[in-house]
Amino acid sequence: MSDATLRYRAQHQKRLSWMPWLYFNLKDRHRPWAEAWQAEVQEHLRDQETVQIGTDGFIAPEAAIFGEPGRPVLIGNRCAIAAQAFLHGPITLGDEVSVNARAALDGGAKGITIGRGTRIAAGAAIYAFDHGMAPEHPIRKQPVTSLGIRIGEDVWIGANAGITDGVTIGDHAVVAMGAVVTRDVPPWAIVGGVPARVLGDRRRTAPVTGA
Repeated sequence: MSDATLRYRAQHQKRLSWMPWLYFNLKDRHRPWAEAWQAEVQEHLRDQETVQIGTDGFIAPEAAIFGEPGRPVLIGNRCAIAAQAFLHGPITLGDEVSVNARAALDGGAKGITIGRGTRIAAGAAIYAFDHGMAPEHPIRKQPVTSLGIRIGEDVWIGANAGITDGVTIGDHAVVAMGAVVTRDVPPWAIVGGVPARVLGDRRRTAPVTGA
């Protein structure tokens, strides 16, 4: 294999790591080496962490995925996890979930569950735990609580959105970029703002037209 081919392949791997949706539409000439590369990345992760990984998915080698006994990371089929995403179990991802670059998910004690086909955009922060704020103790000594977070199927979590512990987001909902979700979101709802509030319903939103 020539040096030029090796350089091209290394750049293509970097591109896939940051834009993993491209992996699922690779040209035939790229698929053999890309699948072999992914098999190696995923096998290393299985050896080092308490994780289960489904078939036909993509995990960037630059992603930080940490599971341990009692706090596993369970990844469904055809999932995509991008570069610099952080996942700490317990986390369960349904099939065809994508977690984009620099998203951070920590399952706390009770865990994060994400349904099939949900999209987590870049920079989203999903933390299934919270700290106390009692004035008689410094922050570093506050007790930690965890209720867990449940995100339904076909949900879109926008870039840099935050989801706090104890929240349930219904199927097909959309969380706008930069929103901070502190209460449950109904199915099909569109929410935005800080704290997030319901702005609309996907079933009653006019389709976007134009070029």
